[in-house]
Amino acid sequence: MTTPVHTGAGRIGAPFHVSGPDAPWHRVRAAMDRHGTAVVHTTWGEWLAAVVAEPALRPLLGRDWQRYRRTADPTVRYRFVASRLVTKYTAAAALHTEPVELDLAYRTGGRPYLRGLDQIDVSLTHTDDLIAVGISRVGRIGVDAEPAGRRMSYELLGRTVLTPAERAALEPLADAERAAAMLRLWTLKEAYTKALGQGLRLGFDEFGFDADGSGLAAPDGRPVRRDAWTFATYRVLGRYVLSVARHDAGLDSSPDTAAHTMLDEGFMDAVGELLP
Repeated sequence: MTTPVHTGAGRIGAPFHVSGPDAPWHRVRAAMDRHGTAVVHTTWGEWLAAVVAEPALRPLLGRDWQRYRRTADPTVRYRFVASRLVTKYTAAAALHTEPVELDLAYRTGGRPYLRGLDQIDVSLTHTDDLIAVGISRVGRIGVDAEPAGRRMSYELLGRTVLTPAERAALEPLADAERAAAMLRLWTLKEAYTKALGQGLRLGFDEFGFDADGSGLAAPDGRPVRRDAWTFATYRVLGRYVLSVARHDAGLDSSPDTAAHTMLDEGFMDAVGELLP
């Protein structure tokens, strides 16, 4: 079950559950047509059967096959491959192609991307048994999740995670309400910096969010106009907080996201030069 905690202005569709390779992937295509983005979530255990029984696992994993084989701990290995399969199946649904046709690669810092599909942005997060993937054709996207019951120490982390205005807003709250608000802000900031490609390099006390988490704010609480950005937070599977940051770069709004029409021309030219 997915419950909105704080949502953007209709530009981010609610995340939905994909329980395995046979999930209703048409929902990804519908979300891409409507919003230009889609966000899915699942648990790695639900994909374990696909990991163990999939006869075409090696071509599906592509360049990740060697890392999968090198990982000694079976739990870590299965979680790793499940997250990659979810990412590929989600991207394939969005691009009207097959997962095996996509080449998943990684930028410095580990952010995944689809080789040859520069207009498509992908974000992956996992915590405990949860996996969540965001995909966008309109600009950057970032997703982050945490267990809803995680207790972040306001006393220890408040000055490094929150702006002065956010601390002032959280200070009078009861302990449980303050912990929930702090966790929501943490996931929003993680999602935003992931979308920017900054990770933890951007100090979380250097930018904030307004009271409902739908817009950026300066450290002193003044609204920061970033009309191209939309943010949303959801409770998923009843036990996780999932936040999404979506940037609209004003790219082609055509709903045609078939892989053969989205391939970067420079990539295709490079491939052509390698062919006899």
